[in-house]
Amino acid sequence: MIDLAGKRAFVTGGGRGIGRATAVLLARAGATVAVGYRARKPPADSHITAAVRGDLGTPPGAKKAVAEALRALGGTLEILVVNHGVWPPDDVPMATMTDEQWESTRRANLDAVIYVCRAAIPSIAGGGTIVLVASTAGQRGEAFHADYAATKGAVIAITKSLAVELAPTITVNCVAPGWVDTEMSAKPYAGEGRQKIERTIPLARVASAEDVAGPIVFLCSPLARHITGEILNVNGGSVLCG
Repeated sequence: MIDLAGKRAFVTGGGRGIGRATAVLLARAGATVAVGYRARKPPADSHITAAVRGDLGTPPGAKKAVAEALRALGGTLEILVVNHGVWPPDDVPMATMTDEQWESTRRANLDAVIYVCRAAIPSIAGGGTIVLVASTAGQRGEAFHADYAATKGAVIAITKSLAVELAPTITVNCVAPGWVDTEMSAKPYAGEGRQKIERTIPLARVASAEDVAGPIVFLCSPLARHITGEILNVNGGSVLCG
């Protein structure tokens, strides 16, 4: 039912997890897809047209990555999915958080979002769409992970700001996942950690990357053409925001 034939998409953080699942699903719907990655090059996949390496947390790095993706896609975009980010797994109270941790998290989760959007927006075609990936932590906070929660809350604010700024030409929405089965969350899932987490989720399971990719692709499709500035929660009911 979702047909993205002829659409060109750039997905950041596309080397693994939610980003990779989203890139594959976009391609299966007919889009031509380039992915961005920082450290681990994604395995060769017939679904992906190009893989672009870069440090998006600096203006030159983001500009270069977007330019390379645009070259691979023919110079313009209809879909931008800004998915990259980090979640430091250790519990760290705000009072003892180092400057280095704060700066690293902010650079990856917030600065890089701004830099990528700034570089890409001039090349997004009319009728295009942007989907940012935040987190439930950006809505309710997360004790001992205030750096992560703060940056994801900022992504939500950026979504709402850009939705008005770019209307009516481009829609801007956000997906806010809860717990997802990715490498980033491996530490809290260890031992009986996953079972304890799942007991807090009404749907009684941790989401797969594909569970999050599906709603992202929906927001990229014509089915969502009258939705902008929305935060779509994908958390199995663990955080209910009205």
